[in-house]
Amino acid sequence: MTDIKPSLLDFTQKELMQIVKPSFRAKQIFGWLYHQYAENFDDMKNIPKSLKEELSKKFIVNPLKIANKEISTDGTIKYLLELQDGKTMEAVWLKMKNTQLDDNGEVIQEAKYTICVSTQVGCKVGCTFCLTAKGGFTRDLTAGEIVAQVVTLKRDNDHKHNRKINIVYMGMGEPLDNLENLTKAIEIFKEEEGLCIGGKRQTVSTSGLSNKIDKLGEMYLGVHIAISLHAVDDELRTELIPMNKAHNINSIIEAVKRFPIDTRKRVMFEYLVIKNKNDDLGSAKKLVKLLHGIKAKVNLIYFNPYPGTPYDRPSKEDMTAFADYLIKHGLLCTIRDSKGIDISAACGQLKEKTQGELTA
Repeated sequence: MTDIKPSLLDFTQKELMQIVKPSFRAKQIFGWLYHQYAENFDDMKNIPKSLKEELSKKFIVNPLKIANKEISTDGTIKYLLELQDGKTMEAVWLKMKNTQLDDNGEVIQEAKYTICVSTQVGCKVGCTFCLTAKGGFTRDLTAGEIVAQVVTLKRDNDHKHNRKINIVYMGMGEPLDNLENLTKAIEIFKEEEGLCIGGKRQTVSTSGLSNKIDKLGEMYLGVHIAISLHAVDDELRTELIPMNKAHNINSIIEAVKRFPIDTRKRVMFEYLVIKNKNDDLGSAKKLVKLLHGIKAKVNLIYFNPYPGTPYDRPSKEDMTAFADYLIKHGLLCTIRDSKGIDISAACGQLKEKTQGELTA
């Protein structure tokens, strides 16, 4: 195995200026990283050879490479990314809106994309419905490994640095379980001379580490928060998310109420709908009561079955009835389009599949 080196993507511009002298060279390198998506030192054409050689002894540019990818008919691209230590994790390129043209064929609105990134190799939470949980927890990703996912996917899709993109920390791993590296990645994304992705374009999805929700809120990073709720009572939530024993629904709701929210925005509650588990109107009624007083938006998600799961996808009729009940009782609610349903859509599925092919 090759020596594992820190990546230049681990550093803010200010930190890079401490490492690289003179400081204008650090700014040039920062531009190569985030505006030109440099993969290695050879890509950096106006940087002196001696400086590149010196830096290459201590650092690597991009700490990951594309190991596999699957492209859906709806434009979703699922990536399996390999890290320096040979471990793999996933990121997803999601097309949210198509390009809009006027009558003359001129572009009036460019297509809108979201990148779903991972924060860990594996996950400690152990949700029973999640394929990632099957592999257990391996390690946290560094800030640079989180940042590199966005840089790599933007490069692979020829998405210019100044084109807007949204980031959701909703891939493999529990983001708040890796709080230090998560928050540093958030800051690096926000760098004005880098990708310039503001907090309002970044959403942290958590399974509900209530004490860490408070810590994130105290940092005032301007990010949105999404809560993976999935159940309206502690009994079912503990079955689905064993961590609920330590961070029950009430503790999560109270932490959300303390979280600083832009007055124009809402807290997203993700609700994975599983047939005969949480898809009935009784659950919908409890959900309305639970979220009373919170400026909330509920995102209903169809469960994506995978081989070996005991859970089933709900019917379209039950899903629609559930959504209609929430809307009728004053909750903003959407049913998430199932993206990439024709590829390895469930988180961790491409990793499992690729490992299976390698060992077959």
